[in-house]
Amino acid sequence: MTDEHYIKQALKEAQRAFDEDEVPVGAVIVMNERIIARGCNQVEKLTDSTAHAEIIALTAAFNFLGSKYLPEATMYVTVQPCLMCSGALYWSKIGRIVYGAEDDKNGYKKVAGTTSPFHPKTIVVNGILQEECAQLMKDFFKARR
Repeated sequence: MTDEHYIKQALKEAQRAFDEDEVPVGAVIVMNERIIARGCNQVEKLTDSTAHAEIIALTAAFNFLGSKYLPEATMYVTVQPCLMCSGALYWSKIGRIVYGAEDDKNGYKKVAGTTSPFHPKTIVVNGILQEECAQLMKDFFKARR
């Protein structure tokens, strides 16, 4: 399986968030070519500003594995993680993070700049299906203006 395949799975989660009037961010966590957790933004549904796709997926993965660390896992997320989610990913010691679109307004790079907020062993890949991921966000916010 390729990074594109799993980003497409994250896009399905993002579409689910979109359909539920949530900011359309989706995430999946993969180990050994198997999706072990999924998440989409649920901030409005749960009235919880921490209910981001990444946090939902991390919690599901921890529960599935019975572990608080994910060094062998990869998170695929449609949009660059925010600083809060980056902190959670740091503490999870996740092995890889793959994301689609940049987030110039709320992504971790706005605060962290070129310094990585992730665990030193975490590999970060970006720009996978960037256009598709960005378009879903654009469509969501255009519909609300």
